[in-house]
Amino acid sequence: MNIRAHVRQLVLAASLAGAVTAPAVAQTPVATPATTPVDSLHKYENTAPVATPRKPFYKSKLFRASIVPAVLIGYGISTINDHGFYSSYDARSDIQQQFPGFHTKVDDYLQFVPYLELGATVLAGVESRNDRLNLLLVIAKSEALMLTTVYTIKQTSKILRPDGSSRNAFPSGHTAQAFLAASIVHTELRDKSQWYGIGAYTVATSVGVLRMLNNRHWQSDVFAGAGIGILSAHLAYLSHRNRWGRKPLGRGIGDIGMMPAWSPAGGTGLTLTWRPK
Repeated sequence: MNIRAHVRQLVLAASLAGAVTAPAVAQTPVATPATTPVDSLHKYENTAPVATPRKPFYKSKLFRASIVPAVLIGYGISTINDHGFYSSYDARSDIQQQFPGFHTKVDDYLQFVPYLELGATVLAGVESRNDRLNLLLVIAKSEALMLTTVYTIKQTSKILRPDGSSRNAFPSGHTAQAFLAASIVHTELRDKSQWYGIGAYTVATSVGVLRMLNNRHWQSDVFAGAGIGILSAHLAYLSHRNRWGRKPLGRGIGDIGMMPAWSPAGGTGLTLTWRPK
């Protein structure tokens, strides 16, 4: 074997040995930029604020508060004089036949009895819906609404009373006063017991009946007066923003009370008391 062939074998052997013993070079993977997935679920979603649908008018507080008064006033108007299926003339004729010569003055005082009931329960410790200050404000507002409405209609309608004494029969002021007070009693104390309102409305109904028995008012006057009284109280509550649906004002500043007072030096009057908390 010549020298050239021997060298060629050595080179071949060295190449084979390097291929076997050389470590394998690990290949580093190339990082690919992360891609954000496409949000196809909300692609066509409207992100604008959705307007709250308005309540139908028949679900509003004003409409619900006006249903019963509207029925009473409407029926009263429909029976004025000899109108309606059972007119005021028909009702008076039946009353005169059943109770001839009836007369009493109890209704003059009975119209304020619901207020006495309310005052007695509050003084006895029964918690009313409103604190005392806001209760007085609601009463004052409802009384102003009722008296203004009754006086205006009386002077406009000029309907003759059944006994012929004057032309201010429609509507009945006594009945309006009694049902206004009864409505306030019911609203203030219904969360404690429904019997407070039932008793007050029973008294108010008695006032209306007695006004007809006394021959002072027609059937139409009594029904319309009852509706006006209830409506005046409801409107007073709906417009009383200081208290409607909020924390009572007087409970945060203390207890406020009012009572009649008398002294030999000063005579009669009212005493306003305030007990801070």
